[in-house]
Amino acid sequence: MRIAHYGVLSASLLLATAATAWANGGGGMPMAMPMPPRQATPQDQARDAYNDGVRYVKKADRYAGDATQQSDAGKKEKATKEAHDNYGSALGKFETAVQLDPSLYEAWNYLGYTNRKLGDYDDALAAYGKALSIKPGYADALEYRGEAYLGVNRVSDAQQAYLDLYPSNRQLASKLLTAMKAYVATQRATPSAGTTTASLDDLDKWIHEREQIAGQTAALTRAGAAASWH
Repeated sequence: MRIAHYGVLSASLLLATAATAWANGGGGMPMAMPMPPRQATPQDQARDAYNDGVRYVKKADRYAGDATQQSDAGKKEKATKEAHDNYGSALGKFETAVQLDPSLYEAWNYLGYTNRKLGDYDDALAAYGKALSIKPGYADALEYRGEAYLGVNRVSDAQQAYLDLYPSNRQLASKLLTAMKAYVATQRATPSAGTTTASLDDLDKWIHEREQIAGQTAALTRAGAAASWH
């Protein structure tokens, strides 16, 4: 009986020891506590809205490009409407983005772009100005604002935009110069109030002078690069 008593006691001690060891982490891996989900910050939400807006802009640009290529009136009208609707959707996204994060200069720039595409030049210029106040010298905004200036016949401001852009981004400067050429052609076909043939001739001359300067500069740059190899 004594032996049996010790056996029961030993078993009880082993179970108690095992239970204590398990409770102290010596037995198995404890179950991990679930981490709470990360809350999106206003900046995160602003970036998401911005990215959604960019997707709408890309769709709108494709439809707008298609509209210019269409010879069929019905298809042209449909593509133009699709472009307008997508620019409108993009505009809403960029408005949300700048409300959530007023420092997001890219969203201000695209807010200007979509307003311009929808024909609201005053709001477009205000948005470009905001983008440039946050990031001075922002090349995309300088170029877009230059095109917006053309939309309201502020030619001298567009010319200054080109001069501001040329030293830092020749590619976008060239794009703005191309927009100026298109402006001259459009104004010659359908002049706006206050636009004269003489003023268009002056702008056309200025454009050609800037093209010549750009071409000479590019040639000098290429010559310098080639000379550095010798």
